[in-house]
Amino acid sequence: MPIKNQDQDRLRSRVLEIAAQYGRYGYRQVTRLLNLEGWNVGHDRVYTIWREEGLQVPQKQTKRARLWLTDGSCIRLRPERPNHVWSYDFVAERTHDGRPIKILNVIDEFTRECLTSVVMRRIRSQEVILILADLMIQRGCPAHVRSDNGPEFIAKNLMKWFKQLEVQPLFIEPGSPWENGYCESFNGKMRYELLDGEVFFSLKEAQVVIEN
Repeated sequence: MPIKNQDQDRLRSRVLEIAAQYGRYGYRQVTRLLNLEGWNVGHDRVYTIWREEGLQVPQKQTKRARLWLTDGSCIRLRPERPNHVWSYDFVAERTHDGRPIKILNVIDEFTRECLTSVVMRRIRSQEVILILADLMIQRGCPAHVRSDNGPEFIAKNLMKWFKQLEVQPLFIEPGSPWENGYCESFNGKMRYELLDGEVFFSLKEAQVVIEN
């Protein structure tokens, strides 16, 4: 049932609250949050409020074709179903004292869901195995896992473990992050919408905020 007229002021107030809380979000993302809260409202109504209140409306981006090679390289493998292809990559950040932290994001390429974001000071191949093992217990093993050629992702113990599970690793070409486009896109949004606007005073604070 559409929102009644007497609810319009309440909707307007909620749109402004969300826009203030999530300063990097556009009206489409705000609409999705409203729908999750139970509002039966579409993009057009939120867009109208957005313009009336003078909020910034992000410009539309030009559509671009995704490059899929025909020579059998890993970029050609399109995800066909949930749990078909996972991809993972690191995001680097620092706490307020300048000490580095690493964030490992794991994405299901078919559903575009972030399966986990794990925050630690250091994440080596053994930690990668433990993180993936927890996910596989919950969701089952993927057919393929896509990554770059970082030492944490090509370690012998990790490759041996994948072989035992019959999980096929896919490695992108060095210097070609766009071949891991799903994860790169998510990492960029995490940086833009969250990390660029937060100061973390401890590892624990970073873990709670980022993993949530």
